Amino acid sequence: MKKILYVIVAISIFTSCQQIEKIGYVDNSKLMNDYQEKIDIESKLKIMVTAFQKRTDSLRKAFQFDVNEAEIKAKRMSQADIQKLSQELQQRDQVLSQRVQFEQQQIAQESKTLNDSLIKKVKDFVKDYGNKNGYSYILGSNEGGSVIFGKEENDLTQIILDLLNTQYKKLE
Repeated sequence: MKKILYVIVAISIFTSCQQIEKIGYVDNSKLMNDYQEKIDIESKLKIMVTAFQKRTDSLRKAFQFDVNEAEIKAKRMSQADIQKLSQELQQRDQVLSQRVQFEQQQIAQESKTLNDSLIKKVKDFVKDYGNKNGYSYILGSNEGGSVIFGKEENDLTQIILDLLNTQYKKLE
């Protein structure tokens, strides 16, 4: 009888020491794509790209106009003057290309900085949410299949998305 009592006590101690892990998941794509701050960042970047394209088109048209003018003038110029004019146009074209490349790099860097900051902010928010709400794990789901199946009651995507958007609206 004592052995049975010891077994029952041991089993109850063992089971009481085990904690049930609280696990949730978020759909990374939905979370990021529906987050208002990301939508605003994309709009800002689109405006920057559109303005860049307009400036570039305008500069290219002006340069092409100058090239056409030079071709007309070249008919009445000496070979030495034509060569000098050609070098000037090549230098201007090179400067224009460098300027365009520099602006492209600036936009790409701005995009990377904004997106990296946004990803860090979302990760920190999810981590904080998990800590405050007693989660042992919050997994990320994506098209690649990191979470292939999850019960709907464990899907935290909409909850976290709503909280993120509410927090973002307060900061605006």
